[in-house]
Amino acid sequence: MVDVNNAIIARLKKEGNSFEILVDCDKAIEFRKGNLDSLNDVLATNEIFSDVKQGERASEEDIRKAFHTIDTKEIATTIIKKGEVQLTTEHKNKLRDVKRKQIASLIHRNAIDPKSGLPHPLARIENAMEEARVRVDEFKDAEEQVQDVINKLRVQIPLKIETRELEVRIPSQNAGAAYGNVKRKSKILREEWLDNGDLKLFLEIPAGVQEELENELSKMTKGNYELKILKKI
Repeated sequence: MVDVNNAIIARLKKEGNSFEILVDCDKAIEFRKGNLDSLNDVLATNEIFSDVKQGERASEEDIRKAFHTIDTKEIATTIIKKGEVQLTTEHKNKLRDVKRKQIASLIHRNAIDPKSGLPHPLARIENAMEEARVRVDEFKDAEEQVQDVINKLRVQIPLKIETRELEVRIPSQNAGAAYGNVKRKSKILREEWLDNGDLKLFLEIPAGVQEELENELSKMTKGNYELKILKKI
C-alpha cells in the first residue's frame, strides 16, 4: 500500500454521485496505461469515498447502484481507468518536459533554416523555446501545438515548414536493406526496379529529415547512391 500522506485523489462521477480513492500518482498513471498489473502498489487505502477531504465514505447502496458490485479492487480499477486522476505538480512537470521535447523534435523534422536549407539542431530549437517563453500544454497533443510554437519561435530563429519530393537511386547490393530504412523515414510515392537490379525510389519527406536520410544512406552504401530534389513544397 501507498503512504496516505503521499497519495492523490482519483475520482469518477457516476449515477449522480462522486466516488474517490487515494492512489500513488505515477503508479496510477502507469496502471491506467496498462503498464502495471497490481493494484496493491497503486492504492493507499481500500476505502471508496464520496469525499476524501471530508473523510466521507460512499454508501454501499450508491456503490452497488453505480458499479453493480462492491468488490473494492474492481471498483478502484474502474475509477482509475475511466475517471480523473489528479496529477501532482511534479508529474505535470514531467509530462510538460516530455511534450516540450516532442514538439522540438517535430520542428526539427519538419522545419528548416530557410537560409541554409538545413534543420536547426535540437538544442537550438529547445533554447529558442526557452527564450521565447513558450508555454507547453502537457495534455494537448504535440502535433496540435507545433504551428503555434513555430509562430512564436520565428522571433528567435528563422523557420520554414517544407516538404520535399526526392528521387533516390540505391545500388542493387544495398537495395533490400535500405528500403525498410527509407520507408520508415518517408512516404514512398513510387518505386522502380531497374534492369541492373538498382532501386529507384520517389519519396515525399519532411525537409528536416533529408540530412538524416542522406547520412544513413551514405553509411549503408558507402556513399554509392544518388539523390535529387525534384520539388520543394
